[in-house]
Amino acid sequence: MSKRGLLIVVSGFSGAGKSTVTKYLVKNYPGYALSISATTRDPRPGEVEGKDYFYVTKEHFREMIASDSLMEYAEYTDNYYGTPKAFVEEQLAKGNNVILEIEVQGAFIIKDKYPDAVLVFVTAPSMETLIKRLRDRKTETEEKIQKRIAQMSREYRYIPRYEYYVLNDEVEKAAERLDAVIRSESYRTERCPEILEDIEKYLGGTK
Repeated sequence: MSKRGLLIVVSGFSGAGKSTVTKYLVKNYPGYALSISATTRDPRPGEVEGKDYFYVTKEHFREMIASDSLMEYAEYTDNYYGTPKAFVEEQLAKGNNVILEIEVQGAFIIKDKYPDAVLVFVTAPSMETLIKRLRDRKTETEEKIQKRIAQMSREYRYIPRYEYYVLNDEVEKAAERLDAVIRSESYRTERCPEILEDIEKYLGGTK
Protein backbone atom coordinates (compact mmCIF):
# COMPACT_ATOMS: atom_id res chain seq x y z
CA MET A 1 0.00 0.00 0.00
CA SER A 2 1.32 3.43 -0.91
CA LYS A 3 1.59 5.75 2.05
CA ARG A 4 2.02 9.48 2.37
CA GLY A 5 5.47 10.40 3.62
CA LEU A 6 6.19 11.75 7.08
CA LEU A 7 7.00 15.36 7.83
CA ILE A 8 10.13 15.45 10.00
CA VAL A 9 11.27 18.66 11.68
CA VAL A 10 14.94 18.67 12.66
CA SER A 11 16.26 21.44 14.89
CA GLY A 12 19.42 21.99 16.86
CA PHE A 13 21.71 24.70 18.13
CA SER A 14 24.12 26.30 15.67
CA GLY A 15 27.18 24.06 15.51
CA ALA A 16 25.31 20.85 16.39
CA GLY A 17 25.79 19.60 12.82
CA LYS A 18 22.12 19.17 11.91
CA SER A 19 22.72 20.18 8.28
CA THR A 20 25.55 17.68 7.88
CA VAL A 21 23.47 14.87 9.42
CA THR A 22 20.34 15.52 7.36
CA LYS A 23 22.29 15.82 4.11
CA TYR A 24 24.09 12.55 4.85
CA LEU A 25 20.74 10.87 5.58
CA VAL A 26 19.11 12.05 2.35
CA LYS A 27 22.17 11.05 0.28
CA ASN A 28 22.65 7.59 1.77
CA TYR A 29 19.16 6.38 2.75
CA PRO A 30 16.26 5.86 0.31
CA GLY A 31 12.86 7.50 0.65
CA TYR A 32 13.95 10.90 1.95
CA ALA A 33 13.81 14.43 0.62
CA LEU A 34 15.32 17.53 2.19
CA SER A 35 13.25 20.68 2.08
CA ILE A 36 15.16 23.73 0.89
CA SER A 37 14.52 26.79 3.01
CA ALA A 38 14.47 30.39 1.91
CA THR A 39 16.68 32.78 3.86
CA THR A 40 17.81 36.38 3.84
CA ARG A 41 21.26 35.60 5.24
CA ASP A 42 24.35 35.65 3.02
CA PRO A 43 25.66 32.33 1.65
CA ARG A 44 28.53 30.72 3.54
CA PRO A 45 31.60 29.51 1.63
CA GLY A 46 30.70 26.45 -0.43
CA GLU A 47 26.93 26.87 -0.18
CA VAL A 48 24.97 26.75 -3.43
CA GLU A 49 21.80 28.61 -4.39
CA GLY A 50 18.86 26.23 -4.78
CA LYS A 51 20.74 23.39 -3.09
CA ASP A 52 21.53 24.65 0.40
CA TYR A 53 19.08 27.57 0.54
CA PHE A 54 17.12 29.94 -1.65
CA TYR A 55 18.88 33.22 -0.90
CA VAL A 56 16.45 36.12 -1.16
CA THR A 57 16.22 39.75 -0.13
CA LYS A 58 14.13 40.79 2.85
CA GLU A 59 11.73 42.48 0.46
CA HIS A 60 11.25 39.25 -1.51
CA PHE A 61 10.85 37.27 1.70
CA ARG A 62 8.07 39.61 2.85
CA GLU A 63 6.34 39.07 -0.51
CA MET A 64 6.45 35.31 0.10
CA ILE A 65 4.82 35.85 3.49
CA ALA A 66 2.11 38.02 1.97
CA SER A 67 1.31 35.44 -0.73
CA ASP A 68 1.06 32.58 1.84
CA SER A 69 3.83 30.68 0.03
CA LEU A 70 5.54 29.54 3.25
CA MET A 71 4.66 26.73 5.64
CA GLU A 72 6.41 28.66 8.40
CA TYR A 73 8.90 31.43 8.84
CA ALA A 74 10.91 32.96 11.65
CA GLU A 75 13.46 35.65 12.33
CA TYR A 76 16.74 34.34 13.72
CA THR A 77 19.85 36.43 14.49
CA ASP A 78 18.67 39.34 12.31
CA ASN A 79 17.70 37.22 9.30
CA TYR A 80 14.54 35.52 8.07
CA TYR A 81 14.20 31.78 7.40
CA GLY A 82 11.15 30.04 5.93
CA THR A 83 9.88 26.81 4.36
CA PRO A 84 8.27 27.02 0.89
CA LYS A 85 5.09 24.89 0.70
CA ALA A 86 4.98 23.52 -2.85
CA PHE A 87 8.05 21.26 -2.78
CA VAL A 88 7.16 19.75 0.60
CA GLU A 89 3.61 18.82 -0.40
CA GLU A 90 4.81 17.29 -3.68
CA GLN A 91 7.35 15.05 -1.96
CA LEU A 92 4.96 13.93 0.81
CA ALA A 93 2.40 12.93 -1.81
CA LYS A 94 5.06 10.78 -3.51
CA GLY A 95 5.60 8.90 -0.25
CA ASN A 96 8.94 10.48 0.60
CA ASN A 97 9.75 11.46 4.17
CA VAL A 98 10.51 15.18 4.05
CA ILE A 99 13.10 16.65 6.38
CA LEU A 100 12.56 20.25 7.43
CA GLU A 101 15.68 21.67 9.02
CA ILE A 102 14.35 24.68 10.91
CA GLU A 103 14.82 26.63 14.11
CA VAL A 104 12.79 26.21 17.30
CA GLN A 105 10.34 29.02 16.50
CA GLY A 106 9.44 27.49 13.15
CA ALA A 107 9.35 23.95 14.54
CA PHE A 108 6.40 24.66 16.82
CA ILE A 109 4.59 26.64 14.13
CA ILE A 110 4.82 23.52 11.94
CA LYS A 111 3.65 21.29 14.80
CA ASP A 112 0.59 23.50 15.35
CA LYS A 113 -0.30 23.45 11.65
CA TYR A 114 0.67 19.80 11.04
CA PRO A 115 0.12 17.80 14.27
CA ASP A 116 1.45 14.62 12.64
CA ALA A 117 4.89 16.20 12.15
CA VAL A 118 7.70 14.56 14.13
CA LEU A 119 10.06 16.87 16.04
CA VAL A 120 13.72 15.83 16.45
CA PHE A 121 16.44 17.86 18.19
CA VAL A 122 20.06 17.25 17.16
CA THR A 123 22.66 17.78 19.88
CA ALA A 124 26.43 17.91 20.05
CA PRO A 125 28.24 15.71 22.61
CA SER A 126 28.67 18.76 24.87
CA MET A 127 28.21 22.53 24.89
CA GLU A 128 31.99 22.91 24.93
CA THR A 129 32.19 20.90 21.70
CA LEU A 130 29.39 22.94 20.17
CA ILE A 131 30.98 26.34 20.90
CA LYS A 132 34.32 25.07 19.56
CA ARG A 133 32.61 24.00 16.32
CA LEU A 134 31.12 27.47 15.92
CA ARG A 135 34.51 29.14 16.29
CA ASP A 136 36.32 26.57 14.14
CA ARG A 137 33.99 27.29 11.19
CA LYS A 138 35.54 30.78 10.93
CA THR A 139 32.49 31.96 8.98
CA GLU A 140 31.22 34.51 11.51
CA THR A 141 32.54 37.28 13.70
CA GLU A 142 32.77 36.80 17.46
CA GLU A 143 29.87 39.23 17.80
CA LYS A 144 27.64 36.99 15.69
CA ILE A 145 28.77 33.92 17.61
CA GLN A 146 27.78 35.62 20.87
CA LYS A 147 24.36 36.37 19.35
CA ARG A 148 23.97 32.67 18.55
CA ILE A 149 24.93 31.71 22.10
CA ALA A 150 22.37 34.20 23.44
CA GLN A 151 19.77 32.62 21.14
CA MET A 152 20.63 29.17 22.54
CA SER A 153 19.96 30.40 26.07
CA ARG A 154 16.45 31.39 24.97
CA GLU A 155 15.79 28.15 23.10
CA TYR A 156 17.09 25.39 25.37
CA ARG A 157 13.96 25.35 27.57
CA TYR A 158 11.93 24.16 24.56
CA ILE A 159 14.01 21.03 24.00
CA PRO A 160 11.77 18.81 26.24
CA ARG A 161 8.86 19.55 23.89
CA TYR A 162 10.65 17.72 21.09
CA GLU A 163 9.67 14.07 20.75
CA TYR A 164 13.19 12.76 20.08
CA TYR A 165 16.79 13.83 20.31
CA VAL A 166 19.68 12.57 18.19
CA LEU A 167 23.26 12.78 19.42
CA ASN A 168 25.70 13.88 16.72
CA ASP A 169 29.04 12.53 17.86
CA GLU A 170 29.75 11.01 14.44
CA VAL A 171 27.77 11.93 11.33
CA GLU A 172 27.23 8.36 10.12
CA LYS A 173 25.97 7.19 13.52
CA ALA A 174 23.77 10.24 13.93
CA ALA A 175 22.16 9.65 10.52
CA GLU A 176 21.55 6.01 11.45
CA ARG A 177 19.86 7.11 14.68
CA LEU A 178 17.70 9.63 12.83
CA ASP A 179 16.65 6.98 10.29
CA ALA A 180 15.72 4.61 13.14
CA VAL A 181 13.52 7.28 14.72
CA ILE A 182 11.70 7.93 11.46
CA ARG A 183 11.22 4.25 10.60
CA SER A 184 9.77 3.62 14.07
CA GLU A 185 7.36 6.53 13.65
CA SER A 186 6.14 5.21 10.31
CA TYR A 187 4.92 2.00 12.00
CA ARG A 188 2.87 3.64 14.76
CA THR A 189 -0.63 2.16 14.63
CA GLU A 190 -2.30 5.56 14.29
CA ARG A 191 -0.27 6.14 11.12
CA CYS A 192 -1.57 2.95 9.50
CA PRO A 193 -5.39 3.32 9.40
CA GLU A 194 -5.63 1.31 6.18
CA ILE A 195 -4.30 -1.79 8.00
CA LEU A 196 -6.92 -1.48 10.74
CA GLU A 197 -9.63 -0.85 8.15
CA ASP A 198 -8.68 -4.05 6.32
CA ILE A 199 -8.79 -6.06 9.55
CA GLU A 200 -12.10 -4.49 10.56
CA LYS A 201 -13.58 -5.36 7.17
CA TYR A 202 -13.13 -9.10 7.81
CA LEU A 203 -13.21 -9.39 11.58
CA GLY A 204 -15.29 -6.46 12.80
CA GLY A 205 -18.44 -8.49 13.02
CA THR A 206 -16.92 -11.54 14.69
CA LYS A 207 -16.89 -12.28 18.41
